[in-house]
Amino acid sequence: MLIVDKLTKTYNTPQGPLTVLREVDLSLKSGETAALTGESGSGKSTLLHLIAGLDAPDSGEIRLNGENITALSDSGRAAIRRQKLGLVFQQFNLIPSLKVVDNLAFQARIADRYDTAWLNDLIERLGLSDLLDRYPEQLSVGQQQRVAVGRTLAAKPLMLLADEPTGNLDEATGDEVLALALELVSQTGCGFLMVTHSARLAALLDRRLTLSNGRLL
Repeated sequence: MLIVDKLTKTYNTPQGPLTVLREVDLSLKSGETAALTGESGSGKSTLLHLIAGLDAPDSGEIRLNGENITALSDSGRAAIRRQKLGLVFQQFNLIPSLKVVDNLAFQARIADRYDTAWLNDLIERLGLSDLLDRYPEQLSVGQQQRVAVGRTLAAKPLMLLADEPTGNLDEATGDEVLALALELVSQTGCGFLMVTHSARLAALLDRRLTLSNGRLL
C-alpha cells in the first residue's frame, strides 16, 4: 500500500543546512498499523507531512497504491489527499461554521465517496448520535477528536495518517479514541501510520518504527 524509498529532506537554517531525514525506507501493507516514534525533532512529523504530500522531499520516492506521489504537482498531491489519504492531527481542524453532521460528511463529499449507511455506522460507533446538530465549539476536546476521526474514515481512505491524535486528550479519552480508530481501520482495511511519543500507545499497533538522527531504526 505504502512504499517510502530512500527519502531525504534537508532544511536551510541560520546555522546552515539541517538534514532531517536521511534515505528513509518504509513500507506498510493494507490493513497494517504502525507507530512512528522518536525524540522531538527526530523528523517524525516531517516524514508524515511528506507522505501526505504537504511538502516535497529532496530525493527519494513515496508510492501509494503504486502511484509515485513525489512526481506529482501540488494540485496532484492535493487530489491524492482528497481521494486516498485520511489525515488526523492534534488540531482537529473542524469547520466551525458547520454542524457536526456536516463536518462528518465533508471529506466524503469532496472525495465523491459519500455513503449514508457507512456514515450512520460511524456516527453510532463513535457515539456522536446526540451531537449531530451541535457546532464544534459546543463539543469537548474528546468529542471533537471523535468527529475528526469520523470525518476522515467516512471517506474510506486507503491510508490513514495521524500525528499525535491523542495529544490533546486525557489518557482515558485518548485510549478510547485510539481503540475506536483501530477498530474502524481494521474494518475498512486501510493502512494506519501514527506518530506518537507514547510507548504504551505504540505497543497497541502492529509495528513500532523509531526515527533517530534522521534514520529509521
